[in-house]
Amino acid sequence: SFDRGDVTEMSLSRISATLMLAISAFSSGFAGDAFAQSGPLKIEITEGVIEPLPLAAPGFIAENAESARVAEALSAVVVADLVGTQLFREIPREAHISDVTNIDSPPQYLDWKAINAEILIIGSVLLDEDDGLEVKFRLFDVRAERPLGDGVRFKAGSGIWRRIAHKVADAVYSRVTGETGFFDTRVAFISESGPKDGRTKRLAIMDYDGANLRYLTRGDEIVISPRFSPDDSQLIFTSYESGSPRVLLMDIGTGEIRPLVNLRADEMTFAPRFSPDGRKVIFSLTRNGNTDIYETDLDTRSTRRLTESAAIDTAPSYSEDGDWIAFESDRNGTQQLYIKNLSGGEARRISRGEGRYGTPVWSPRGDYVAFTNQRRGRFHIGVMRLDGSEERLLSSSFLDEGPTWSPNGRVLMFFRETPGEQGGPELYSVDLTGRNLRKVNIPILASDTPGNRFASDPAWGPLRN
Repeated sequence: SFDRGDVTEMSLSRISATLMLAISAFSSGFAGDAFAQSGPLKIEITEGVIEPLPLAAPGFIAENAESARVAEALSAVVVADLVGTQLFREIPREAHISDVTNIDSPPQYLDWKAINAEILIIGSVLLDEDDGLEVKFRLFDVRAERPLGDGVRFKAGSGIWRRIAHKVADAVYSRVTGETGFFDTRVAFISESGPKDGRTKRLAIMDYDGANLRYLTRGDEIVISPRFSPDDSQLIFTSYESGSPRVLLMDIGTGEIRPLVNLRADEMTFAPRFSPDGRKVIFSLTRNGNTDIYETDLDTRSTRRLTESAAIDTAPSYSEDGDWIAFESDRNGTQQLYIKNLSGGEARRISRGEGRYGTPVWSPRGDYVAFTNQRRGRFHIGVMRLDGSEERLLSSSFLDEGPTWSPNGRVLMFFRETPGEQGGPELYSVDLTGRNLRKVNIPILASDTPGNRFASDPAWGPLRN
């Protein structure tokens, strides 16, 4: 059994951002049981990534012969999640001095110190005869020679072993950094294939790391701008099936699709997003030749107009508490960013830098607005404070567009278009500091037709339950 683990101040100072954080020991599971509770851990995180944190991760112990394959694969996903953030560095297994054969045995701390490990992850995997999977893991502060939090057990069917791996990585990330993890999440996007002048666009969904890809539409019509509901059960997107853009709602589980609002033939809806509580949807509506921002209550089906100007107001995004919106507008002659309180008052411009600004997205933490900026022939993904201060450009290319936040507000995903006949959009991620710019690999399924494969319009979903 797992005993109560003492929690200690850690001397870890090699993590990004300048914050003082307090976190409580993580305990959860698919079948719901953690082994102990322990007190809060306080970690002081100092500025800048000086060096990734050395991580020792012996392969998870296979409790029987049938568990070996899953144990090795699950360990690899946990390490890939953590190392991919560039906050952690794995110490190669061939450098390990100790072998871990029993998850209940205390670690030989001197052996792990000898290879300069600062944190140690050990775990076990049991696959039973009914194809049920039980995963346990423990995390240790090697320098302080103490457990870091409680031991945790997850129980589920073996078919979702990758989700368990992501949950283990989320727990490790949370305990070390004090931030909520983002690995057990999904990304919706538009899968594009075929020649540049005749692309087939399909709504697709996958795990954040590219696994478990599946298509949700057939590609008979153009679809763009998918967005998740806060409970991860629905997608809202814009479809051109009727010839004009119209916002549609999809139940991810059943595939059922319905229109958001009823429109006249000359009206168009586009650029939708759910409210933080999932009860409303904000979107742009073109009516009588004018484009403004509207909001629909999904329960009552009532719709209200939120902006009134002769300009084009579009790309709205709710604040984390649902009281404000950010949007783009050309009401002052150029494309700029504005915020507006939904209880009333005038919209206030927040973008003051060079060039044109668009596609604002409010951070789930409430501290930043992400955006697309075009200046001097280049496109950038950037962030700014809510008053327009502390603007930072995180990327630059021929065409970068469509930022979307990770649920912890520390990473952004977007798409980057490459020029030329063979060029097309691909997904990238970058952290809030502008470091760790990475291409997101999209798998090719056996059923896919040959040809160019591209991806655009990412939407990062919430952390899954």
